Amino acid sequence: MHALRRVQVVRYVMPLREGGSLPALAEADDGFSYVLKFKGAGQREKALIAELVGGELARKLGFKVPELVFADLDEAFGRSEGDEEIQDLLKGSQGLNLGLHFLSKALTFDPGATQADEYLASRLVWFDAWITNVDRTFRNTNLLIWNRELWLIDHGASMIFQHSWENWENQVKSTFPIIKDHVLLPRATQLERVDEEMKSLITEEMIGEVVEMIPDEWILTSRDTDSAEEARNVYREFLWRRFLNSEVFVNGAKNVR
Repeated sequence: MHALRRVQVVRYVMPLREGGSLPALAEADDGFSYVLKFKGAGQREKALIAELVGGELARKLGFKVPELVFADLDEAFGRSEGDEEIQDLLKGSQGLNLGLHFLSKALTFDPGATQADEYLASRLVWFDAWITNVDRTFRNTNLLIWNRELWLIDHGASMIFQHSWENWENQVKSTFPIIKDHVLLPRATQLERVDEEMKSLITEEMIGEVVEMIPDEWILTSRDTDSAEEARNVYREFLWRRFLNSEVFVNGAKNVR
C-alpha cells in the first residue's frame, strides 16, 4: 500500500496568501520545498483529512497531483517569527501537518486563456461532485499549469459531510448543487462516458487504502466518534455509497450545466 513520506520542516519561508488557512511555503529536511497546510488553521485537522483523502483519491484515478507528505513541526519551530498571527499558527500546529510538493514556476489555470480538454473537464467535474469539493470555481480554480499539464491542488474544502457529522448519511445522495459554480462545468460534455469509466476504476479496496492513511490523531481531535476506526468506517461508507449512487450527482451536474 502506498504510504506518505514523512519530513521535518526546517524553515518557514513565507505565507502564500492572506486568509483563514494561511498556508505557507516551507523547506524540509529532504531538501525540497512544500506548500504547508497547518492543523492549527481554519478548519483544523478536518481540512487536512479532506486534503489527504481528496488528493490521494485523485492520484489513484490518474489526475496530476503534487506529492503529499506528512510534515512535522518541531516545538521550537517559529519562535523567531515576528508576525504574531503566524507565530500563533505555528504554535498551534506543532506535530503532524500536511505538505504538498511545491511546483516551482507553475501558473494558475486561467479558463479565459486556456481551454481545458472536454474529457478531462468531465472527469474532474465528476470527481469533485463525488468528493463534494466546493472549491474549484472561477474565483478560485485550485488548478495549476505545470510543464503544460493540468495539476490539481487544494482539496481541503471537500468531504463537507465532516462538518455535520451526524447527518453524513443524508449527504450520500446529494445532487451537490454547488457544482453549478465549477470552473470546468461548461466544458464537461462527457459526464456519462466518465461515469461508466469510473465504475471500472473505483473499488472499495481503493477507497479503503486511502482512508487508512488518515492519522489517528487527526481523527480523534474532533471527538466525532469514540475511535479512529469508527470514523474511518464512516469515510469509507460515505465515499463508497456515494459512488454507487453516482447517477444522482451526474444528473445533478448535467441539469445545472
